[in-house]
Amino acid sequence: MITPIILSGGSGSRLWPLSREASPKQFIGLVDEHSLLENTIKRLDNVKDITSPVVVCNESHRFQVAEVLRKINKKGDILLEPLAKNTAPAIALAALHLATNDPNTIMLVLAADHHIENLEVFHQAIEKAQQKVLEDDSLVTFGITPTCPHEGYGYIKQGVQTTISGVYKVDKFVEKPSATVAQEYLDSRKYYWNSGMFMFTARAYLEALEKLQPEIYRGCKETYQKSQRDLDFVRFDKQSFATVQSQSIDYAVMEKAINVAIVPMQQSGWSDVGSWDSLYDIAAKDSCGNVVIGDVITSNVKNSYLRSHDRLLAAVGVNDLIIVETADAVLVADKNKTQDVKKIVETLKNQQRSELLQHKQIYKHWGSATILEDKSGYKIQAIQLEPGKKLSLQQHYHRSEHWIVISGTATVTIGTTKSIVRPNESVYIKIGESHRLENNGKIPVILIEVQVGEYISEDDIIRLDTSS
Repeated sequence: MITPIILSGGSGSRLWPLSREASPKQFIGLVDEHSLLENTIKRLDNVKDITSPVVVCNESHRFQVAEVLRKINKKGDILLEPLAKNTAPAIALAALHLATNDPNTIMLVLAADHHIENLEVFHQAIEKAQQKVLEDDSLVTFGITPTCPHEGYGYIKQGVQTTISGVYKVDKFVEKPSATVAQEYLDSRKYYWNSGMFMFTARAYLEALEKLQPEIYRGCKETYQKSQRDLDFVRFDKQSFATVQSQSIDYAVMEKAINVAIVPMQQSGWSDVGSWDSLYDIAAKDSCGNVVIGDVITSNVKNSYLRSHDRLLAAVGVNDLIIVETADAVLVADKNKTQDVKKIVETLKNQQRSELLQHKQIYKHWGSATILEDKSGYKIQAIQLEPGKKLSLQQHYHRSEHWIVISGTATVTIGTTKSIVRPNESVYIKIGESHRLENNGKIPVILIEVQVGEYISEDDIIRLDTSS
């Protein structure tokens, strides 16, 4: 059997302003209406011998991952990284997790944020990789036939063909090349883009890691031994994981191991969806070469990517631009310089701007909160609480709150008093009063929340229980 290991720890900073730290690109419908993570999992639906996925993610994204699995009716364990340590440790934790049941479980390691157009080619590559792993315990990587001299990818040079048709030994891994060298690689037809997708058994990976990176192996093993299961979540010891060196699987293992094979994927329509120009390349275009998404009006615009989410976007007489509109930020960029969006993100980080962290609408496991206004002394939000959900019992030391129910029927606890609040009714919660919001009905509860106080912040939430 093959267990998909979905690595969902990326930040997607080059896809700002849609991708934010609290909700990065893998949770967004960038290519279609489904999120990249959702598509990554569903892409495996017709693969032979596939089992439930294991998703490795940042602890702060756990409920978003759980919601994706629930939405597509999939079961799977969610491994929560307390710190970002790159791919080698993340895969090690997943391998240790699988090895507790069966060390010979085959792992199919995938990034949560890739796009693959040709599923037939992808599924055939998985089948060939499985044959190679079962034959001689190889560590297998998937290569992408390059379509241009791309400078942003690492490359893999194929060696001699193995006993399995279409599977080759790896000659060498090379770092991101210059434009001239990338053209030489393209012309040679012996180099492939490094896709960041892999297949091997849990045992083979752990043995290679122990041999090549013993300190990383020991640190991950200690971290896993101190893990705790919480429903579908597996939590790891932060103190132990902090000692683990951050390294990619390529540098830590694949470039140094001797039993490494590559399965090339030709005409797969693969993209790592890493930047706005790559998203433009794979999207459907109109007769003027434009990608138009949302409420957009154009006049004499060519070869541009225009995307609106909240307001009308109008563009006149421009070419080769990326224009992305959200409720609180607008990006305008030269289509050939989208890698520099990371510089904007760094500026936002240095200025501690909220636009880096989250959108106006914030999704939670219980529903969503949309910030309508946030000023000194008050904050107004629209809260949507899904049926059967509730917030934790909590209190605030620095703010009072007013709740006005718009639709649905809310069950509100203030102190020791529980009451039913219907549309066009409101409640007032004093500073320091314990309170809880519940939805025991069959439709969402929508309410307007007005927070008032000299200090309004998420760290002024004292949770009296964590049952929500």
